[in-house]
Amino acid sequence: MRIVAAEWERVLVYRDGRFVEVLEPGRHRRARRRQRFVHVAVRPRLLVVPGQEVLTADGLTVRMSLLATCRTADPRRWHEAVEDADGFVYAALQVALREVVAGRTLDELLTDRQSLPAALREPVTARAAGVGVAVEDVAVRDVMVPAELRRAAAEVAAARAQGQAALERARSEVAATRALANAARMVVEQPALLQLRTLQAVEAGGATVVLTTGPIPELGVRPAG
Repeated sequence: MRIVAAEWERVLVYRDGRFVEVLEPGRHRRARRRQRFVHVAVRPRLLVVPGQEVLTADGLTVRMSLLATCRTADPRRWHEAVEDADGFVYAALQVALREVVAGRTLDELLTDRQSLPAALREPVTARAAGVGVAVEDVAVRDVMVPAELRRAAAEVAAARAQGQAALERARSEVAATRALANAARMVVEQPALLQLRTLQAVEAGGATVVLTTGPIPELGVRPAG
């Protein structure tokens, strides 16, 4: 019989239930009698792991979904090792997700999200190779945090911003007080500076300057009666 193997597949040949050979892409002729032919697709395919609820190291629940690109690297092992090789890889992704997330707090998970794909791919690659599958890429599609945690995070961020603003105001007030203290000390040490400052005010205009030759009398309140 004539057998055609497409570019994206390999054909496994079994005789009396025993493996004989793998047919590469192209046209082949083989006897039909007592032989069975299994077509195995080897082109890349996408495995989607929908939202999974997992616990972080600090005991919080998040919902995450994954995308994994894989292909059949060993057609014979893919067909013979387990009943459903892709289902095996799917389960390995679920287990790896739980193990990786369980070792991180929620803050670490959100701030260092870029490192998650590599951490997930390493354990999955070894398990997938056992069933003839090569995992080429793993991506984190969604990280969904419960609404109450999002509100709490927003409140923390607002409180942090308000605290930072209060700190900056306090720093400004301290700096202004220090400047006034320095100016007062300079006037005490060098009285001529006060006269120069008076001349500057006169030159600038917009200020009322009172000149006197004697000491300024003290203001007081005279008792009635």
